[in-house]
Amino acid sequence: MALGLLAGLGIGLGAGAAQAEIRLGALYPFSGELAVLGDESWRGLELAVEERNAAGGIKGEKITLVRGDAVDNNQAVAEARRLISVAQVKAIFGTYSSARSQVASQVAELARIPYFEMGAVSDSITERKFRYLFRTNPTARNMAERSIEMVVNSVAPAFSVEPKALRIAIIHEDSLYGTTVGRFQASYAKERGLTIVETLPYPANIVDMSSLILRLQAAKADVVLQTSYQNDTVLFFRQAREANFRPRAIIGGGGGYSLRETMQAVGPEVMDGVLNVDFTQYAINPKAAPGIEDFVAAYRAKYGMEPRSGHSLGNYVGAKVFLDAIAAAKSLAADDIRAAVAAVDVPDGTTPEGWGVKFGPDGQNERAKMMGLQWQDGRLVTVYPPEAAVSELRLRR
Repeated sequence: MALGLLAGLGIGLGAGAAQAEIRLGALYPFSGELAVLGDESWRGLELAVEERNAAGGIKGEKITLVRGDAVDNNQAVAEARRLISVAQVKAIFGTYSSARSQVASQVAELARIPYFEMGAVSDSITERKFRYLFRTNPTARNMAERSIEMVVNSVAPAFSVEPKALRIAIIHEDSLYGTTVGRFQASYAKERGLTIVETLPYPANIVDMSSLILRLQAAKADVVLQTSYQNDTVLFFRQAREANFRPRAIIGGGGGYSLRETMQAVGPEVMDGVLNVDFTQYAINPKAAPGIEDFVAAYRAKYGMEPRSGHSLGNYVGAKVFLDAIAAAKSLAADDIRAAVAAVDVPDGTTPEGWGVKFGPDGQNERAKMMGLQWQDGRLVTVYPPEAAVSELRLRR
């Protein structure tokens, strides 16, 4: 049986195998409503591990990824415990979902097992200042700040109006992810003197957004900021179209807004012109993201398709950082791995993400940042900041 299949089943190679191994946990939502982005995140980790194994592994040993399905918070906790106590992994990589990362990382911290987050954005994850928790990706605060920055620096000038003249609505799913981003958006908007006309949370599994859209219409919202997963993103666009609700600009907060499947579900003509703030995507100036073209080529060769979102790239870059640190550690003991990760110093602008890596005392990468994106002609392209852009902003007047 192939190593990849064994890892996918969560089965180790056994003591009698000829090749020694290092087991690492891969905790993502592989099933349920977040499965697409969970699987896309896993692909980035898988590519990074395959590269490392092809180069000799870590300390001469091959890496085996043991998967755990974080389909919900309770399962995330149970799978984290299984990975630690049964699979005996040296570290856990994940996790995409903020709520699931929050609870699973606590299990790892209590067990003194390094937990490497590469996709969950809620700031509260690292605000706890756990000793064995590190995160490479940017946070909800970064996402919110960039979205408000784009309203002020891009959207308002495109319509030749003062930013405070725009009527802004904030809508978001009500889990840790959406709530955190929405709270920071409101705070940054207030700092900039912007006009917020509605702030509307809703459950991620919502099945009817018609009343929410009616409130947005009644508030005469010019700009809608939505933080959402895939299903609620698709529902919003379909019902907004049915209600003929067409604000001047819509800015997503990652999640469903970054998925090619979302664009296909609602139609490229509907998504055309929609803005998004998220991790680095693939249509970006290579000078600002060195190595991006090699990653895309490796992804295509492995999976026979175009990347579905930037989550695979984020997990690939993050995993390479952590794997390099583990390889440089004095031993595979948790404290030695922690010391090696804490010493990481990757200069800004030198990774395929376009940023560098330097962990603060709380374990958060202080050099991570979000990009400003837009759906144009069926592609999600970088439009902000200017040095990373491959296209100019297009908004309907």
